[in-house]
Amino acid sequence: MAPRHESRERALGLCYELEVRGLDAAGLLADLPAPPDAYATELIVGVSSNLEEIDSLLTQFSVNWAVERMPSIDRAVLRLGCFELRFVPDVPTAVVISEAVELAKQYSTKDSGRFVNGLLARIAESVRAAAV
Repeated sequence: MAPRHESRERALGLCYELEVRGLDAAGLLADLPAPPDAYATELIVGVSSNLEEIDSLLTQFSVNWAVERMPSIDRAVLRLGCFELRFVPDVPTAVVISEAVELAKQYSTKDSGRFVNGLLARIAESVRAAAV
């Protein structure tokens, strides 16, 4: 398993915990008995710091789905993927989407992979094309 995959997996759990516990990244990270690796930390802090913009993108590009009605795990996966697409340009688009789809398949419903793939692909067309 690639190190960044493990980081994303840890960040997914932390992103889910952020929402469930109603904490910010600093509060959550301070409560952990063992800190996550640097990339997982970058992801969770990035999602937390940019949550309004990330949720705005999810709202803009989702079709017939309000962000707050999405399953919690799907929402966490999408937030991580959206953060990487928008704010981590050195990670290739295909890698971001593929990793998010794998996490969705592993931790959510059987249809979540397709949902995550479609939504992140639409977001990527907008945010990555604008960066070029």
